[in-house]
Amino acid sequence: RLNYVSSMMQRINRALGDAAEMTRVLDEPRLVADDENAPELKVGEGAIDFEHLSFAYRDAAAGESVFDDLTLHVAAGQRVGLVGKSGSGKTTLTKLLLRLDDVQGGCVLVDGQDVSRCTQQSLRRQVAYVPQEALLFHRSIRENIAYGRPDATDEQIREAARLANATEFIDRPPRGFDTMVGERGVKLSGGQRQRVAIARAILTDAPILVLDEATSALDSESEALVQEALENLMRGRTSIVVAHRLSTVAALDRIVVLADGEIVEDGTHAQLVEAGGEYASLWGRQTGAFLEA
Repeated sequence: RLNYVSSMMQRINRALGDAAEMTRVLDEPRLVADDENAPELKVGEGAIDFEHLSFAYRDAAAGESVFDDLTLHVAAGQRVGLVGKSGSGKTTLTKLLLRLDDVQGGCVLVDGQDVSRCTQQSLRRQVAYVPQEALLFHRSIRENIAYGRPDATDEQIREAARLANATEFIDRPPRGFDTMVGERGVKLSGGQRQRVAIARAILTDAPILVLDEATSALDSESEALVQEALENLMRGRTSIVVAHRLSTVAALDRIVVLADGEIVEDGTHAQLVEAGGEYASLWGRQTGAFLEA
């Protein structure tokens, strides 16, 4: 019995230690907080404006900033690609749109509304986000897709999966949509996880779409299926696409090239290749054009 008491005390002590660590995390102040009585963001067309942005991360060295007076307008329904070398500010720009951090100067507007003045919950409802590594839960495929819209019907979930090119692998196992995906989707391949994430975004039906390196970790066959699914997803939505693979953005309405937090080029794929600047150089490296010399 003494051994039992000793073992129980060890378990209690371990549980209290774990709880103490979690309490410290929960007690940390929020980096981004809503204003009192903040209104909800209402999106009609989906135009996005980054106006005179100045931003530096909190742990950055003095005088070291990501953006300094950056301005960019994205028209409603336009599909815009953000490209540039690592560290140029592409992903940071999308984080500021999603208000994962607040700018130090300037503002981010959606249909003329400052996102820092609106509730974060309403902002996230209006923006569908597909990251490089899809976040899946240890639940069924149906539940993972429906996470984007919990009240969706089975028919709506299946239609979203069809548009995401996901039904071809979902219908293969005996349990179909009831198949458990494992922790973080470990039972699915990278391309399958991305298509489930795209189906979730389609089901969310938000007017604004952000894709952050959504195809960078895929093989060529998976990328083709995901690219087709992304085309279905972007249709009729204001879309911002961050990509290192330029094949992902070549067919978009507009491509913006960033370097050191500044816009150095802005135009269509054909215009930028003809201009012979930074984008043309990146395109040449990726397509092997430099080998022709």
